[in-house]
Amino acid sequence: MALTSAVLVAHSIIAGVALAGAAPEAGEVRLEAEPGTVVRWEAAGTSECEADGQSWPPHGAVCYFPIDLGQTADLEVSRVRSRVRERATIVMGEYPYPVQHVTVEQSYVDLSQEDIDRSRREQKRIAALWSKRTERQFEIPVQPPLADAPAARNFGSRRVFNNQPRNPHSGADFSAVTGTPALATAKGTVALAEEHFFGGNSVFIDHGDGLISMYMHLSEILVAAGDPVEAGELIGKVGATGRVSGPHLHFGFRWRGARIDPSVLIY
Repeated sequence: MALTSAVLVAHSIIAGVALAGAAPEAGEVRLEAEPGTVVRWEAAGTSECEADGQSWPPHGAVCYFPIDLGQTADLEVSRVRSRVRERATIVMGEYPYPVQHVTVEQSYVDLSQEDIDRSRREQKRIAALWSKRTERQFEIPVQPPLADAPAARNFGSRRVFNNQPRNPHSGADFSAVTGTPALATAKGTVALAEEHFFGGNSVFIDHGDGLISMYMHLSEILVAAGDPVEAGELIGKVGATGRVSGPHLHFGFRWRGARIDPSVLIY
């Protein structure tokens, strides 16, 4: 995976480098990134990473800073290197994602009160996963969720269902026929495996270090909450359950609570 310019775009992770322009203050680093991506800041001797009041150990000598899909304000981050704290500002770029129009059954757009209440209960269970902080079990890059994965589509798209605007698409869509094996992207523990109103048959895996992967619209779930899984292990099969226009795999990541493009972590 190439680590190139100062701008972090979808489908890449960028090494932290100073922006061109006015000279920063002594010791200051300014980075630029787009919503939904990940900034990579590396230096020998790094022992701690910090952002938004959270701190965590680096991956080797690398601090990874996931940038949420909805992030608009500049982000202050820091690292400890050779016992000295160094600070950086991640300057947020514009929201680069297009509009996606989708046609689904109208009952998934104009919800009954029963469906609204059900969805809220499910979202509460899911949201509880974003604060999990267990021991890291993965390395970057991770594996794709399908053996012959096509290009991921639609991450970040502003979605319009049956001509009604909804939230941006926080995962990526992988085209696949019903029954295609869905595979764990990395080692971890199944945190949730159940049927949801919007996501259909869904599996959420905790990979440690705040990284949660999710697999939705499955025709079958083949794991249960609490199961340990290895990278590449079969966890379900692609389907068309929940709010969909056809069979595919919705695959996503939350990393320390941030909604990020799965493509930036997949090899």
